Amino acid sequence: MLIPSNQVLFKRKPVQYLPRPVIEDESSEVWVISETNEVFTSYEPYLHRMDFYKQRRFICEITGHSGLNFFEALRSETEESREVNNSFPDALREPILRRIQFSTVSRVDNLVDEIYEEFKQDFYPGEPVLILLEDSTRLHGTIRDKANFAEQLYADGTIKTPAYARYLVKILDRPNEEALLDQEHITRDRKSFTKLMLRGFIKNNVTRESWTGAPWLVKPSVAEEYKISTEVPKHLQYGAKVAEKKAMKKADQDGFFGFFASQQLPELKPAVKGQKAKMSVQDMAKSREAQYQEYQRSLNGNPSFLLASNPLRPSKPPQVGDKKMPFAPDAVIKDESRPSSPPPIKYPIEDLDLVPIREKKQRPTLKFLMVDESDDDGTEDLLPDDLEPESVGLLLETWDTLNVYCEVFQLDSFTFDDFLQAMRFSSEEIDCELFVEAHCAILKKLVNSEDEGGAVQISLPDFPVDESDESEEEEDEEEEREEEEEDAESRPERMTTRGSLAKQEADTLKAQVDDDSIEVKIHRAAEMFGKYGWIDRLRRRDFRNGGWELVMIGLLHQLSVRPRAEKICNDILKHLAPLDAEPTQETAREQYRTLDINLRAKGLQMICMLSLETKAIRNYMEECSNQMTEFRKEKIEHQKARKAALVELRQLHQERKAVQPEPEKSPSPVPELEEGLEDSKMTGIEGDSEMPVDSDEEDDRRPRALRGGVDRALERKRKQEEERERKEQLAKQPKGSKQYQRVLKKIDDQKAKIEKLKEQIETVENDLREADCPRTRCLGLDRFCNRYWWFERNAMPYEGMPNSSTAEAHYANGRLWVQGPDDMERAGFIEVTDEQRKQYQRHFQTTPAERKKHEEGPTHVSSAREWGYYDDPDAVEQLIDWLDSRGNREFKLLKELHLQQDLISKYMNNRHAYLTERAERAESEDIVPAKRVTTRKRTYVDMNEHRLRCLRWKNTTALSEIGHLHVDPDRPAKRTKRAADDTRETKATRGKPLTRQGSRKG
Repeated sequence: MLIPSNQVLFKRKPVQYLPRPVIEDESSEVWVISETNEVFTSYEPYLHRMDFYKQRRFICEITGHSGLNFFEALRSETEESREVNNSFPDALREPILRRIQFSTVSRVDNLVDEIYEEFKQDFYPGEPVLILLEDSTRLHGTIRDKANFAEQLYADGTIKTPAYARYLVKILDRPNEEALLDQEHITRDRKSFTKLMLRGFIKNNVTRESWTGAPWLVKPSVAEEYKISTEVPKHLQYGAKVAEKKAMKKADQDGFFGFFASQQLPELKPAVKGQKAKMSVQDMAKSREAQYQEYQRSLNGNPSFLLASNPLRPSKPPQVGDKKMPFAPDAVIKDESRPSSPPPIKYPIEDLDLVPIREKKQRPTLKFLMVDESDDDGTEDLLPDDLEPESVGLLLETWDTLNVYCEVFQLDSFTFDDFLQAMRFSSEEIDCELFVEAHCAILKKLVNSEDEGGAVQISLPDFPVDESDESEEEEDEEEEREEEEEDAESRPERMTTRGSLAKQEADTLKAQVDDDSIEVKIHRAAEMFGKYGWIDRLRRRDFRNGGWELVMIGLLHQLSVRPRAEKICNDILKHLAPLDAEPTQETAREQYRTLDINLRAKGLQMICMLSLETKAIRNYMEECSNQMTEFRKEKIEHQKARKAALVELRQLHQERKAVQPEPEKSPSPVPELEEGLEDSKMTGIEGDSEMPVDSDEEDDRRPRALRGGVDRALERKRKQEEERERKEQLAKQPKGSKQYQRVLKKIDDQKAKIEKLKEQIETVENDLREADCPRTRCLGLDRFCNRYWWFERNAMPYEGMPNSSTAEAHYANGRLWVQGPDDMERAGFIEVTDEQRKQYQRHFQTTPAERKKHEEGPTHVSSAREWGYYDDPDAVEQLIDWLDSRGNREFKLLKELHLQQDLISKYMNNRHAYLTERAERAESEDIVPAKRVTTRKRTYVDMNEHRLRCLRWKNTTALSEIGHLHVDPDRPAKRTKRAADDTRETKATRGKPLTRQGSRKG
C-alpha cells in the first residue's frame, strides 16, 4: 500500500491511515480514497472516514496553517514540500539531516537556531558560494573539495590552534582558475540559506513523537535516499527514557548522597487539572533548611552519612590490610564537593510569595468619589451628597453602557463628571436634559412604538393578580365553606378522639399563620395605573409631564415580583408611590425629583441591564463583530503592503549606493530606513539571515498606536532633524547623474508611501479598539487582587463622540479606577485560614492582611463593591513604581499600564483643564443672573448661561436623526421614514465610511 509521504496533523499529531483490508472476493465492490489509498469494503465506513477528512480541524505541518480539511492540508503540504525541496541547497541536505538525526532538542525553534549557527560558516562540495577578495569585490565560485583540521592543544589543555577548514574553490568568473580559501573569505548568498528555509526543510523531512525527550527522526523515505541510519539508540528509546525517569525518581527519594537529600520532603498533593504542580516558596525554604542541617551533621562525623564508592549500590566495608582504599572518613568528606545551591527562582511567581519590602514603600493615596468643589457651589439644584460606596460601581456601569451603545440609544456621549452631576440634579423649574433623555432613550428600547408593532423586547415576570380577583376567589371559598358547614350540621356528630383534636388544633394554627402572612401594603404603585398601563404609555411615547416617571414606576412594580429585585424595587417604589400621597402622574413626577441619588442609580442601572437583552443591542454587537473581522483583514492587507514597501525601499537604497557619484566620508544613517529595518525585524521580512522572523500576531497583541508615546515622538523628531541635515549636506554636494536624482526621488516617494501605510494601520487599530464592545476589560490586578480599570480603553473614543454637544471637554472619564477584590479572592489570598496565616507569619514575619494594610497605606478598598480612583499623572507614575514585575498579576498589570500610561496621563490633564476652565467661567458669570422666561405653566432658564455643566449637554444626536428629543412623542412626518428604515438604529457608524473618531484617514 502506497502511503503519502507528507504528514497532515490532526490535534497536533500525524494522521494515522487505515490498513488495507483482506479482500477474498476479487469481484466484490470496494470504495477507495485516492489521496490516502485507503480501501473500504462497505459504504458506511467509507462515509464516516470521508466525514472525518472533511472536518476543518487539520493542520499543514510545514506552513502551520490550521482550520483546513484533510485534502486542503495535504495539498498545501505537498505544494510547500515541493517548493522547499526545490529551493533548499542540495549540498547541505545530507549533512544537515545527519546532524539532526537522533537530536533531542525539544523545540523546533531552538533546533533551527542551533543548526543555523553551526552551518552558517560551514560549506560543502558542490555548493555555490561567493568569494570575498581583499578589495571588497565578490566573485562567484563552487566548492570542489574540503579539508577539515582538528584543533591542537597544549600540554595543559589550553587550545593552541582552533579547528578550521580549507576549501578548494573553482572560480566561475575566471575560467580555469581555482583558489584555496578558508571560511573567512567565503560566504553564501543571503537568500540561499535562511532560518525560514531551514525551518521548512526540517518540518518537511524530519518528524518527532509527542512524548517528552523524544529524538528527531528523519523520515524513512528520505533516510533511505541519503543512506542515513534509522535505528534509534537504546538510550533514546521510549522504554529506556521511562526506566531512566523511574530510576532517577527512586534515587531522589532514597538520596544519592545521604546528606544532600532532605529527609523531610514537602508533602506532594495532586495538581489541579489544567495547572502545573509547583513547589511553593515555603516548601522550597523548608527543603533547603533540612538539606543544610543534614549537611552540618555529616561534617560532624555522623556515620550514617558516609559515602559509598558507588551511590547506586552498597560498597563492601574496608579490610584491615587493604592498601588501595584505606578507611579515612575525613578525607572522603574533604574531597566531596559542596552541596549545590538551590535552583534560582524563575520569575514571575505568585505575588504574595515575594518577600515583603521592609522599606516604607506604600501605594499612592487613593481618592474616593466625592462631589468636587466646583459641583458643590451652594446651588439648591443638587441633591445632598450621601453617595453610598455600592452606588459608585452602579454609576460607572451605567455610564459605560450608555457611552458604549450611545449610537443605539441615539444619545450624545457625555463625561462621567457631567453624568454624576445630572444624577444629583433636582429642580422645580427646569429639567436636566441629560437625566431625562438617558431614561427615555433606554425605555424606548424595551418596548417598540405603536408604528413598529409595539412588541415588548425584554422578558418580564408575570404581573401579580389583582386584588379584585382575589376578593372574588375569597367569596367563592366562603360560599363553599358555608355549604360544607351546613352539610356537617346535617350529618351526625362523630366521636372526638386525640387524633381529631390534634388535627383540629393544627388547622387552627395554620389559619392564624395565614392571617398573619397577609402582605402589608408598603406603596401605592399598583393604584397608579388603570386601563392605561405603563406598557401602553411606553408604546405611545407619552413621556412628558411625569409620563416617563410613571413608566418607571410600572416597570419597577412588575420587576419587584422577581425575588432578587424585590427589595431594591420596593425601596424605590416606597418613595415614588408613598402611602400618604395620591397615586397620580403629578405625584410620580414630584417624587422622582426628590429621589435619593443611590436609588436613582439603582433604578437606572436596572433598566440599563434590561436593555442589553433587546434585539437592537444584540444586532449592534453582531454588527461590530462583523466589522472587526473586516478591520482585521484590512489591517493584514496594510501590513503586507508595508512589508513590500520596506523591501522595495531597501532595494532603492542599494541602488542609490551603486549610482552615487562619490562616497560620503561620514554618511549619516537614514532614519526612515533604520525604522523600516527595525519594523521589518518585527514583522518578519525575509532577506537578512540574522533578522528574526516573527508573525503578525505579535502586532495584534501590541498595537503600534500605543507603543511609543512621548519617547517615540521625540525619537522621531530627532530622526527627522538628522534627515533634514543630511539633505542639506547632499544639496551642497554635486547633483550627480540624472539616474541618481531619479533614485532619490523614488526613495522619497517610497518613504511617503510607508508613512501613509503606517497611518492607515494605526487608524484601523483604533477602529478595532472602538468596535470591541461586547465586554469591558480591566487593565489587570495587583498583588492584593485589586482590579484597575481605564474605561476609555475599548469600545469608545478617547474623547467621546466628536459631534457631541460637550466635545470641547476632550475627555470621557479621565480617571484610573481601582476596584477591591471580590469575596472569593479575598478568602483565598487575604483572609486565609489560621494554619495558612501561621505559616505565612513564620516565613515572612507578617500576615497577608497586615501586609495589605502596611503596603497599601492609609487608603484601601476592601471589597468589590468599593471603588477608588487616581486622577493625577504623578499618582499613576508612583503606582507603576510601587508595582513589582516579579509577581504574576502585577507583571501583566505593569505591561498594560506602560502601554496606556501616556494616554491615561493625557486625558487626566484634559479633565483637569476642562473642570478648571468651567469653574473659572462659573465664577466670572456668577454676578450675572441667568435669563429666565416665565410662562403660565413653568419657568424656562437659558441653559447655556447656567453654571452647572450637566445643563449644557444637548442631545443633538436625537435631534439630527429623529427630529426631536426622546422625551417628545414621535412626529407623524417622521413615522413613514422610520418604518421604512427599521434597521438603521441597530447599525453602528463603524459600518459606514465614517468612524466614531470622524473621517477615516487616507
